Amino acid sequence: MFVKHRARRGATFALLLGAAALLLSSCSSAKVASSTDTPASSAKCGTVTLADNAWVGYEANLAVVAYVAKNQLGCNVVVKNISEEISWQGFETGEVDAILENWGHDDLAKKYITEKAVAVDLGPTGNKGIIGWYVPPFLATKYPDILDYKNLNKYANLFKTSESGSQGAFLDGDPSYVTNDEALMKNLKLNFKVIYSGSEAALITAFRNAEAQKKPVIGYFYEPQWFLSEVALKQVALPPYTAGCDADPKTVACDYPPYILNKIASKKFMDSGSPAATLIKNFTWTNDDQNSVAKSITVDKLTDDQAAKKWVDANQSKVDAWLGK
Repeated sequence: MFVKHRARRGATFALLLGAAALLLSSCSSAKVASSTDTPASSAKCGTVTLADNAWVGYEANLAVVAYVAKNQLGCNVVVKNISEEISWQGFETGEVDAILENWGHDDLAKKYITEKAVAVDLGPTGNKGIIGWYVPPFLATKYPDILDYKNLNKYANLFKTSESGSQGAFLDGDPSYVTNDEALMKNLKLNFKVIYSGSEAALITAFRNAEAQKKPVIGYFYEPQWFLSEVALKQVALPPYTAGCDADPKTVACDYPPYILNKIASKKFMDSGSPAATLIKNFTWTNDDQNSVAKSITVDKLTDDQAAKKWVDANQSKVDAWLGK
């Protein structure tokens, strides 16, 4: 879903707009999932409010944490479907307790963790994030040198669309995802126009159809992501990332950094003594764990609770460690 703002993952929202969106989300886009069978042995949990950001890997994290919180801690779980930047604003307003998968956002961490001291870093999720440029496998087989950005201009005509005009079309995802791609096109002198597909699902559909129909497509993608087990997209090599090479979004001319994905929570929530705070702090799993739950949701069409139950039933020892047992 990343420059210092994603995406997999960005657009920067004005504070007034963000506050309005938070207010709206609290009125109309919050999903409440509560447990009626509270374990007698659990400490009183109360309500925990979790942000839900717009990619299926995040949804997998959320599904499992929410399921455990409801069914093993007796929590009342409220889920708010809001963007990454607005999720961080919720720490200050008290409307968000935790973000379960953060991709960078150094600017927001400085503002809400360091300066305002309303949020805390809870450490890694265990997931390792990669953002980059990808093409379908058939294209890499047909044109092996396409996997070096220096050769992209000679193939630009392959990617022309009605939207890109005389340039090649480069497909991005949700406009809120953190992306350097427009700057990279300019600074690397590539004859491509960035086109926003609008969502993670649209990106997946485009790459799936491209491979099936042998149609040239190049675009933004990332790991962890279950879809890579279906279509083994090939990554295009960009100039190597070095510390600070992306400090200025206007002049960036290097690859995306590797991301150690982490969890962020409200300081007030972490100081509350809620058992859900312990669960979220201890929550950690692998890319394979996340991909398996994401695939259950996306491909197998299980509900979030069904997908989470399937994983938890097979991995209770991991869950016990999260609960401090």
